[in-house]
Amino acid sequence: MRKITRRSFLAAAAVCGAAAALTACGGSSASSTAASSVASSAAAGSAAASGDTYTIGICQLVQHAALDAATQGFEDALTAEFGDNVKFDFQNAQGDSATCATIANGFVSSGVDLIMANATPALQAAQSATNEIPVLGTSVTEYGVALGLTDFSGTVGGNISGTSDLAPLDQQADMIVEWMPDAKKVGLLYCSAEANSQYQVDEVQKYLEAKGVTATQYAFSDSNDLSSVCQKAADENDALYVPTDNTVAANTGIVDGICRPAKKPVFAGEEGICAGCGVATLSISYYDLGYTTGEMAVKILKGESNVSDMPIEYTDVTKKYNKTICDDLGLTVPEGYEAIEG
Repeated sequence: MRKITRRSFLAAAAVCGAAAALTACGGSSASSTAASSVASSAAAGSAAASGDTYTIGICQLVQHAALDAATQGFEDALTAEFGDNVKFDFQNAQGDSATCATIANGFVSSGVDLIMANATPALQAAQSATNEIPVLGTSVTEYGVALGLTDFSGTVGGNISGTSDLAPLDQQADMIVEWMPDAKKVGLLYCSAEANSQYQVDEVQKYLEAKGVTATQYAFSDSNDLSSVCQKAADENDALYVPTDNTVAANTGIVDGICRPAKKPVFAGEEGICAGCGVATLSISYYDLGYTTGEMAVKILKGESNVSDMPIEYTDVTKKYNKTICDDLGLTVPEGYEAIEG
């Protein structure tokens, strides 16, 4: 596993604020014809041959450990290939979908060579902003759901591709039952504004109910009502499940402050959430996911691949647990799980 490094986002936040002044421009869906994206890839390949500098626009929905790691991995992969010939325009949307749209339209106006969209709202904004500039998503769970594609079969087409952070949802349900074989009720906590969170809880609910567990969805609209909804879920259930939800990921302290004192275990869709408030997860390395996305970007910029032909890529999952919270709750860790590092 590659080592995750740290980076500063202070300057990026200032850039994000400046981006809010940019004028929006129109776009179209990812199902548009691939001709424009092929042309973009060819132009990028020509630039590679001449040693020109690339500018990559990065729109990250919000700052939290998983998305930060994906951005770092993406940048590292491109820097390893191009060195100082690649420049990054990193902008943080501070959790606001409308700001994602402003950022994406700004990237189009400034003519970046490629857009990396980190999380579903960022990808949706890039989809609306352009059908010409290559767009790579990362930390996106299900591209068909995110982009409104009814016939998605693994390749988006048009000018969009990327990587998925989806861990097998049937195995997520298995994990909960493995840890809590006597649990009768599980609350599924998620942000209703995140389409991929809805998809995940729908699937996990189906799998849990097939195992005889009552699974109830608890949706909150934003961080302002997370506390009250989480409290209700904790009061009414034996355990909670949280998918790869960006709002929870940025507010794990709220969930932990309610669930740990109540002795209600939280099972998480990814390691960052588990580290903040969970007991166990089937998780991926978001750094590796971002690095894979960066390798895809290299192929596009060098003209070796057309974004329209590139299938969505995935990475392996690992069973992990939070030792501190498990100890506090007196839980016995099943075999095969490794502790989340400090």
